[in-house]
Amino acid sequence: MRILMAEDEIALARALKYLLEKNKFTVDLVHDGAEALERFQETAYDVIVLDIMMPKVDGLEVLSRIRRAGQTVPVLMLTAKAEIEDRVAGLEAGADDYLPKPFATREFIARVKALSRRNAGYADCLLTFGDVMLDCNRYELSCKGHSVGLNNKEFQLAELFFRHPRFVFSTNHLMDKIWGQDSQAGMDVVWTYIGFVRRKLREIGSSAQIRTVRGAGYCLEDMKC
Repeated sequence: MRILMAEDEIALARALKYLLEKNKFTVDLVHDGAEALERFQETAYDVIVLDIMMPKVDGLEVLSRIRRAGQTVPVLMLTAKAEIEDRVAGLEAGADDYLPKPFATREFIARVKALSRRNAGYADCLLTFGDVMLDCNRYELSCKGHSVGLNNKEFQLAELFFRHPRFVFSTNHLMDKIWGQDSQAGMDVVWTYIGFVRRKLREIGSSAQIRTVRGAGYCLEDMKC
């Protein structure tokens, strides 16, 4: 799951980004509304978190432009303002949820997860392909009574492949989708983590494999077919 977070309080933004990444989300972080709109136009997001009071373009205007573009991506609004009028303005502009500051980090994570589930559909918490199942709540792969846990990036890779089986993803696409445009990692990190996921599929005895498509990228296939 990929999240766009626009928050101009630098320390808070970095803390929330860290928490989201600990919970297996990929986060693109920006600090003003203009950059948020640029990122939104370039990338598809599963959830957007917007602070209302931001420089250049405020959160309400960012939200309005997103909705005018016909996008239904779930949006959580953050603000120091707690008045009823401000909450109503955000909801009327098309926000899906509203969280006034200060807030408990556990509540923030719970609300983001709720919005991500709403966007993906509750049935998608368990993804199956061939003889293997990916549990998106427990971050585990299971096959034939055997299970193995996945770390953050392994899970994000596996989820992407399971949601789009047999689709060929280029290395550049995986790099951008999982590690983000601002990552300092080299392309070899993609190859490394593909190897990790492959090894865990073999460990549980699954016939599903991430196959290399020469000159194109990688795809998830059931080798029994």
